[in-house]
Amino acid sequence: MLAIIGGSSLTKLHELSITDRKIVRTPYGLTSSPVLSGKLGSQDIIFLARHGFGHTVAPHEINYRANIWALHSIGVEYIVAVSSVISINDRFENGALVLPDDLIDYTYGRKDTFFEGQEEPVVHTDFLDPYTAGLREKIVEHAQQHQMPLYTQAVYGCLQGPRWPTRAEIRRYRRDGVDVLGMTGMPEAVLARELGIKYAHFCGITNIRCLSGEATDTGCDLETELAIGKIRRLLAGL
Repeated sequence: MLAIIGGSSLTKLHELSITDRKIVRTPYGLTSSPVLSGKLGSQDIIFLARHGFGHTVAPHEINYRANIWALHSIGVEYIVAVSSVISINDRFENGALVLPDDLIDYTYGRKDTFFEGQEEPVVHTDFLDPYTAGLREKIVEHAQQHQMPLYTQAVYGCLQGPRWPTRAEIRRYRRDGVDVLGMTGMPEAVLARELGIKYAHFCGITNIRCLSGEATDTGCDLETELAIGKIRRLLAGL
């Protein structure tokens, strides 16, 4: 079973024909939103709004463990996580789609493992390749079939949030090798790995000008809608 986790610009998936809506209670509390089941194109899918349907949950306050555990408990085997990201690499144009192949985690204080407490075993998770190669390949093939350009080599930097970085921090992230910045990719990816769920991160790029005052709010919104519009079209064609 495939699940789509929607980010800030995908709190609702209008293309989804909903057949069921449920609140999943977990040992870690409630999920960000009710879990929706339905059809997207020809595919049966599960949809979860990462920030809640009304975008009410900030990145650093998301109950990532509840979200991932809930999806696992209802039989999800694959997760495509959708996010809006900021590009700090000039080779990525506004509104582009990117499928990161690696990440750097700058978050702190988030509950980032299911294996904690004396009752749990000590587990060291292999996270050398944070995203599932086979699932990424399927997304790439699907994008090619729809003649949708997709960047497949990019390092995702996950910020703590809720603030965006300073200019000096951006220079640091560039030196670290980061290409795009977001706030929700971790610990989501590693929690999926701990439960054996195949996971890929599908991102739409908004330009860094939106942080620097060099673009209007309207311009930033248009860039975000351009990328998310492409993602919606691809998801609807699954």
